[in-house]
Amino acid sequence: MTIDVTSKIEIARPRAVVADFSADPDNVPRWYVNIKSVEWKTPRPARAGSRIAFVAQFLGRRLVYTYEIVEFVQGERLVMRTAEGPFPMETSYTWR
Repeated sequence: MTIDVTSKIEIARPRAVVADFSADPDNVPRWYVNIKSVEWKTPRPARAGSRIAFVAQFLGRRLVYTYEIVEFVQGERLVMRTAEGPFPMETSYTWR
C-alpha cells in the first residue's frame, strides 16, 4: 500500500532563506513538531548520499529511522528515503 501526502505553505521570505533553513537537518526539530532529535550518520553538509537518523513521536509512538538523501539541488529540491526504519518512506521538499 502506498500513501501520498502533499502539503503546501507560503512563507513571506526569500526562497533561498527558506530552503537553506528547512533543508538543514539540524533545523528540523525547530519546525517539525514530531521530530524530537537528529543525528548525522555521515559528515555534514547535506548532499546526495548523506544519512541522518531521526527520532520522531507520531500517534503516541516513538519512531527511529535513518533517511538517506537521494537528491539534493540547493535551494530547489530535497528527496530522502529510509535507509533504516520500521517501514519505507520517501520525503520530498520542493521550494518555488
